[in-house]
Amino acid sequence: MGLILDSSVVIAAERRGETPAQLVELAIALAGNQEAALSSVGLTELVHGIYRATTPQIRLRRQSFIEELRIALTVYPYTEETALLAGRIDGEETARGTIIPTTDLLVGATALSLGYSVLTNNMRHFRMIPGLNVILL
Repeated sequence: MGLILDSSVVIAAERRGETPAQLVELAIALAGNQEAALSSVGLTELVHGIYRATTPQIRLRRQSFIEELRIALTVYPYTEETALLAGRIDGEETARGTIIPTTDLLVGATALSLGYSVLTNNMRHFRMIPGLNVILL
């Protein structure tokens, strides 16, 4: 068991001025001493934020935060197994009239494929994914 950190949690920690170590410590405490990790899709969202920074100082701060986090955590890839799972979930839920935003679906499917939970500030999207354990920060 483990915990995938959603980008919303990472972004909020960085904006509050926390260190990556503080974020990891909090995540592990909330997860009951399980592994904390990132998904490659979530990492893509975080890198996107680096290049949207409005000043060089903000860009550097974000880049440094994410690099430290990458060193501290495993980044799980988006695999063929995850793609098959995400496609099935998306198809089934769309047929029921539920639209899950793609990046949240992919992060959630990564967590499900590993048997992990997701730590997020965004319960709305992640709770739409059947079988996914979601922890609100």
